[in-house]
Amino acid sequence: MVCALGAAVCFGTATVLQAMAARAASGGGGGDAVLLLRALRQWRYGAGLGLDGLGFLFQIAALRSVPIYAVAAALASSIAVTAVVAARLLRVRLSRTEWAAVGVVCAGLAVLGLAAGTEGEAAGPGPLPWVMLGVAGAVLGLGTVGGRLPERGRALVLGLGAGCGFGVVEVAVRLIDDLSPGALLTDPAVYALLLGGGAAFLLLTSALQRGSVTTATAGIVIGETIGPAAVGVAWLGDRTREGWAWPAVLGFTVAVAGALALARFGEAPEPA
Repeated sequence: MVCALGAAVCFGTATVLQAMAARAASGGGGGDAVLLLRALRQWRYGAGLGLDGLGFLFQIAALRSVPIYAVAAALASSIAVTAVVAARLLRVRLSRTEWAAVGVVCAGLAVLGLAAGTEGEAAGPGPLPWVMLGVAGAVLGLGTVGGRLPERGRALVLGLGAGCGFGVVEVAVRLIDDLSPGALLTDPAVYALLLGGGAAFLLLTSALQRGSVTTATAGIVIGETIGPAAVGVAWLGDRTREGWAWPAVLGFTVAVAGALALARFGEAPEPA
């Protein structure tokens, strides 16, 4: 659980650092490629990428140790980290409701951490890796369809798709057992992880550029938490500590609800 929270801190802080670098780079004008090269030369952007990489390692360690539902809720809480860091570095004003939402996220994660059991030992049905690969492909196709929707529904559909892609990554990490090179090359879960992660980033970028950040982020939070948590409980043997099932449900619900209340921080806002 400490690794899951560490991943949330890394991802949430990286969002703010990369936003600061991107805004500084945009001051000189130029196309997207020029702006990206400018941003890459800034230490904040590099630090953000480094934190993203470290967060992913924490995420893998957490998924191999605790149930998916606990990790998914912790990753959704990275929005709360972004809100707090943005309030400090970007001087963004958080309302009382938003500060309360940060507290709600922390309380939900605390209950979830107490209730969570160990990682389930079930391998899942044999076709599950192929199903995850199929879902990853569907997410990629959804990007094409979602981009043609009216603006009101586009951000939500693309956000949900991105969340499902990140959810595929969470499940696929649990399905990979043999780390030898030969086994990795023939394991459909590996390709589901790569395709799901790549598709999720593509849809995330499109959703944030072409619609409401708040709507897109809400879709991502829902997509990356509910589905993977259900798969972990139904097929991978994820359980709670004895007698802590309902507190776990409550903690999960509260943490996700708090993250949804902070959805506008899915992309770090402009400084106050």
